Amino acid sequence: MKYQAAVRYLLSLGRELAAPTQAAAAKFDLENITILAERLGSPERTYPSAHIAGTNGKGSTAAFLESVLRHAGFRTGLNTSPHLEKINERIRINGEEISDQAFAETLTRIHVLIEELLAAGKLRAHPTYFECVTAMAFEYFSRELVDFAVFEVGLGGRLDATNILSPLVSIITRIDFDHENFLGHSLNEIAAEKAGILKPGVPAVLAEQRPEAREVILARAKKLRCPVIEPAQIFRIDRESLQDGSVRARVIEADSETIFEIAPSLPGRFQLQNALNVVAAARLLKNCGFQIPDDAVTRGIAETVWPGRLEKVHSSPDVYLDGAHNPGAARELAHFLEQNFAGSKVWLMYAALRDKAVDEVAGLLFPHAAEVIFTAPRTSRAVSATELAEIAGHHAVRFSVIPDAERAFEYALAEAAPEDAIFVTGSLYLVGQLRQYWKQRAQVATR
Repeated sequence: MKYQAAVRYLLSLGRELAAPTQAAAAKFDLENITILAERLGSPERTYPSAHIAGTNGKGSTAAFLESVLRHAGFRTGLNTSPHLEKINERIRINGEEISDQAFAETLTRIHVLIEELLAAGKLRAHPTYFECVTAMAFEYFSRELVDFAVFEVGLGGRLDATNILSPLVSIITRIDFDHENFLGHSLNEIAAEKAGILKPGVPAVLAEQRPEAREVILARAKKLRCPVIEPAQIFRIDRESLQDGSVRARVIEADSETIFEIAPSLPGRFQLQNALNVVAAARLLKNCGFQIPDDAVTRGIAETVWPGRLEKVHSSPDVYLDGAHNPGAARELAHFLEQNFAGSKVWLMYAALRDKAVDEVAGLLFPHAAEVIFTAPRTSRAVSATELAEIAGHHAVRFSVIPDAERAFEYALAEAAPEDAIFVTGSLYLVGQLRQYWKQRAQVATR
C-alpha cells in the first residue's frame, strides 16, 4: 500500500487510547503483539535495547538516551509516542524519521502477516493502532541493523505492547497521576503498572519518586533481583539556572569522584532529572561493555532536540509550546512560569482531552496567567472550548472562548505586547496542531 493508504489503515484501527470500551480489551493484553512479533521472527531480540516507563519525562529521557548513544557512534533506533505532527516521528533511526516509503513498506509487510494470522485463527482480534506501530518499530530497526534501540512505553508498562522487550536497562521516570481509568486511582496502583517493565536481573534506573511509588517499585525490583540505581542517591549536584530557563549542573559521582558538567538543551528543572537518568543508564551500559565516552554523554544531552516540551518558537512576544496534560507536568510548567515570567503578562492557550484532570491542572496553571484562552484541537477526544470554560473558568482571572485553535492563536499573537509571553498547553494534540500551523505561517510570511 502507498503511504497515505497506510496511514488511513492505521487510523481505521482507532487511536491507541481511543476509549476504554473500545481499546481496553485488546490494548491491555500482550497476546497480540507476542504472536505478531514471533511471526516476524522476534525482530526486537536482534539488537540491544533500553525500555523507559513513567508518567512524565519518559519521552525526553528516551530522546536524551538516543542522542547520547548516537554521539557515542552507535546506529540508533528510537520508538516514542505520541507524535506531534506526523506519525513517522514515532520511528527514527539516527535521529531521522522513517521515510514515507519505508513506513508504507513496513506496514504492508506486517499487514499481510496479520491477515494470515487472522485467517489461521491465531489472532483472536486485529492488533490495535499502537500494537501495529510497535511491531513496525521492532521490524524496521532489525532490518536497518541498528546497534541499539530505545523504546518509550505508550501507556502504563506491565501490559504495554512494548513490554515484550528484553532490554539491557530499564528506566522509570517520575510517577504521578494520569490515565487513572486504565492504571488505577492510587500512586501504588500506578507504580505497580509502571514497575511491570522490570525484568529478572535487568538493572534499572529509578528517578526520584514519592515514597509510596518508590516502595512499590523497589519491592518489585527486589523480587526480580534487579539492581537499581537511583541518580538522586549516587550523584551530588551543583545546579545553576540559566537565563533562558534551562539548567546547567556540575555532577559528581559519589563512588569515583568523577566530575563533569551537563547542560540539557531542553528548558525546565525536570529536564535535569531526566538527563541524570540517562547519565546513570549510560553508566550501566558502559558496565555491559558499551563504549560511551563522557563527552558523548555531555554532548548528547546538550544537543538533544525534543519538540513540544517547553519549546520556544518565537520572541517578542515569547511563544512556548508545552504539552502539560496532567498534574505532574502542570506543576513543572507552573514552576517554570514562577521562575521566569513572574513579572510578565502571560497568555495561556489551553485545551484538554476528556480523560484528563482538567480542574486540577487549571488550578495549578491559570493563576499564573493574565488571560486564559479556551480552545480545542481537531480530535473527537477533546473537551469543547465552551465546556472547558464551564469546568475551569473559575480558576482564571480573565478568560476567552475561541473554539478554533488557529483563530485562538492569532488572537493571542495580535493582543500580546512584545514583552508578554504566550504559552500553548494542556494537550499534545493542540501543541502538534499549532506547531504545524506556526511553521506554515512562517513559510507564508517569507514568501
